[in-house]
Amino acid sequence: MSVDPSAVIHPQALIEDGATIGAGASVGPFSIIGAGVTLGPRVEVKSHVVVTGHTDVGEDTVIFPFASIGEVPQDLKFDGEETRLHIGARNRIREHVTMNTGTAGGGGETRVGDDGLFMAGCHVAHDCIIGDRVIVVNNSAVAGHCHVEDDVIIGGLSGIHQWVRIGRGAIIGALSMVTNDVVPYGLVTGPRAELDGLNLVGLKRKGVARADIQALRVALLTLKQGEGTFHERAVRLGEETQSDYVRRMVAFITGATDRSFLVPK
Repeated sequence: MSVDPSAVIHPQALIEDGATIGAGASVGPFSIIGAGVTLGPRVEVKSHVVVTGHTDVGEDTVIFPFASIGEVPQDLKFDGEETRLHIGARNRIREHVTMNTGTAGGGGETRVGDDGLFMAGCHVAHDCIIGDRVIVVNNSAVAGHCHVEDDVIIGGLSGIHQWVRIGRGAIIGALSMVTNDVVPYGLVTGPRAELDGLNLVGLKRKGVARADIQALRVALLTLKQGEGTFHERAVRLGEETQSDYVRRMVAFITGATDRSFLVPK
């Protein structure tokens, strides 16, 4: 066990041999920090938290009561192999959140980026890759092997099907079941999720130029009703566009995937 002298450990916390606690970190009462865990500088673990497995937690992250971080995957194929969970810096992981380690079949690691907000009761499953500045709202679940890019918002009580990719800057409305890939900057709504346009509010908040927003509008229209297959329309779009935002959308569509896409209504 390695505990930095500046760390604050409540006397009723349990720190197992082999854990590493960084400078300025704190662990509250009745929390358990497992032998394979590393808490970075200034990580705050509040009361009644379990952090276990081979789990790294980045600096200035705060984990709230009753979260379970780094437990084994909810996957019947998991056979006790050594896998990991990596959590980046400055995340806010609220009450009753669960995040699992990876599986051998999925690369062995679950990764969470920086500056995320994971609201009460949400779940990040095995082998997920979660980008930076992602918000997962209360009681939403991201199933195994999903890839959620930067600046995505997943609305409350939503479910993301395994192997789904959600592109940068997309927003998923509450109470949505997402079973197919979501293009970057997309707006998804409905119980059986549909692509309902662009995340215009998010684009404007990011200061995206009007010309790029218009280019994305045209791109969605082309993807909806142009000639050829969806993939062929995307390739043609990439050859014609001058917008980096549209190129990013095209690269996402033409990238490797195990799912089909939500297409514009």
